[in-house]
Amino acid sequence: MIAATIHKTLQAADTKLQLDIQLQVEKGQFVALYGASGVGKTSVLRILAGLLSVDKGQLSVHNTTWVDTAKKINYTPQQRNIGYVFQEYALFPNMTVRKNLEFALEKGQDRSIIDELIDLIELKKLEDRKPVTLSGGQQQRVALARALVRRPEILLLDEPLSALDIKMRTKLQDYILKVHKQYQLTTILVSHDAGEIIKMADHLICLEDGKISKQGSPIALFTNNQLSGTFQCMGEVVKIVKEEVVCILSVFINGNVIKMMAEESEVSNLSIGDKVMVTSKMLNPLLVKINE
Repeated sequence: MIAATIHKTLQAADTKLQLDIQLQVEKGQFVALYGASGVGKTSVLRILAGLLSVDKGQLSVHNTTWVDTAKKINYTPQQRNIGYVFQEYALFPNMTVRKNLEFALEKGQDRSIIDELIDLIELKKLEDRKPVTLSGGQQQRVALARALVRRPEILLLDEPLSALDIKMRTKLQDYILKVHKQYQLTTILVSHDAGEIIKMADHLICLEDGKISKQGSPIALFTNNQLSGTFQCMGEVVKIVKEEVVCILSVFINGNVIKMMAEESEVSNLSIGDKVMVTSKMLNPLLVKINE
């Protein structure tokens, strides 16, 4: 378990933010941090990674104390078994994909992990290429693999997919879920995308003004507990056509556009670009808007 009590004054452009958080994350959980820009999400990740110190607080991971300001304990980033994937890829431009991964090895570490990750994240055809020749999605796959080289217990993801198109973002989400399960990681994701959080996380923590405002199941928090169907998938409204009796709704789901009929009352609060959850109960499709 990760248990943290964080007190930190953050200086923004024209104001100060008081970060005041008590955080608990169970081992093996996939947790998402959500909230408006500037509420302290990235700062929480940086504190966990040891890249930002706290003014006052404690941090313990699996019963080992990493930070205790009262006892003057503060593990360095190198002492913390953490993998960190940034929004920027931060790859070494003069190194090939394989060399980027090898650079992350600890002294004396078994090098077989490199081949294991290259196979797992499907980098074999890219291993001799340099980052400048790779697409954004390919570079982010390399960054993910590099973060896993030292077999971290905790994986921190700071909006790593926000700059990618929907097709590539969906594929990278699948890679992340795959490594989370295969390596039995505890993963903490910062994201502004409700659909991404619903797909990936099993617990959601919402931040507001430097404090936790609410937490719980992503679906429950984003849809106000309206879902109870046996089939559920998330999509984006791309077209609404009103016919004489019903409306024809086009929803983009996992790279495909699905058309479905709905009553006018069901789509009255929907607009193009809204995220929706499509659920089925007793073979009847239902739409629920996601409240971001």
